[in-house]
Amino acid sequence: MTGVLKRVQTLLGIDGSVSNAEKLAAALGGFVGIFLISWVSYQFTGASGAALIVPSMGASAVLVFAVPHGKLSQPWALFGGQMFSAAIGVASYQFVPNMFFAAGLAVGLAIGVMHVFRCIHPPGGATALAAVIGSSTIHELGFQYMLTPVLLNTIIIFFTALIFNNFFPWRRYPTSLMRFTDTPTLEAKQESRLIDKQYIERALADMDMVVDLNASDLQQIFALALEHAEIPVFSSKEIKLGHYYTNSKHGAEWSVRHIIDEAQHDDPQKDMVIFRVVEGHGFKSADSCTRTEFAKWAVRELFPTHPNE
Repeated sequence: MTGVLKRVQTLLGIDGSVSNAEKLAAALGGFVGIFLISWVSYQFTGASGAALIVPSMGASAVLVFAVPHGKLSQPWALFGGQMFSAAIGVASYQFVPNMFFAAGLAVGLAIGVMHVFRCIHPPGGATALAAVIGSSTIHELGFQYMLTPVLLNTIIIFFTALIFNNFFPWRRYPTSLMRFTDTPTLEAKQESRLIDKQYIERALADMDMVVDLNASDLQQIFALALEHAEIPVFSSKEIKLGHYYTNSKHGAEWSVRHIIDEAQHDDPQKDMVIFRVVEGHGFKSADSCTRTEFAKWAVRELFPTHPNE
């Protein structure tokens, strides 16, 4: 029965799971984002309906709050996808008299342009379509549609996502703000079994498909998979001075510790490490424990994204 259930889940694309804290954060973020878009836009424009908030912002909210680390959620995808699509949608409505043809052309061109400019953002397709099949109020806006509501909505949801996501220590938006990564530095790579990114990029090119992950993301997944397969738990010998480690917990329990000092000893009960919490639960606090205890806490090593800072 379990095997049948797994096959059904695979067939339907039901895969992966996140913590309850992550689910709650995503749902709360969606509420805050759409509330602020509608309220702030109303204060600026006094408009209502689709002239106040473009419906595709609901889909953008799903991406930036439920998948904040995804490739399709990043600022260039958000702004480029929405703005290019808005311009194409308005142009299609104004210059193509047949509504059915204009609707298809708007979405098709929006997808093509997002591909060309590397800013694929699925809600952009809905933004382009709304410019064609929307109400007379939208049509009367003309190219003003690009500024209000689209650009105004996009700016609001971007800053909301920036502030909201970074309120949670295990989230960072955009991903360029992440202080730690699972990918080793160039020096550490010499001792690792990482698959070179150029080979991952070539594999993606061979598959000729768009995934919401870049080569670095996939490289991290492969490295972690090998780590879990070959080294299911840390040994005390792997805990080294100056290195960073995480417990990989979800939600509020997530933490990153930096080994700042040690007192080496042959006796495991006297072999001590001193650490400082640099991210997550207990931020900026310091403590000590045996190297063995620390190894039991640690799940994997992390690497600073800007090691020289």
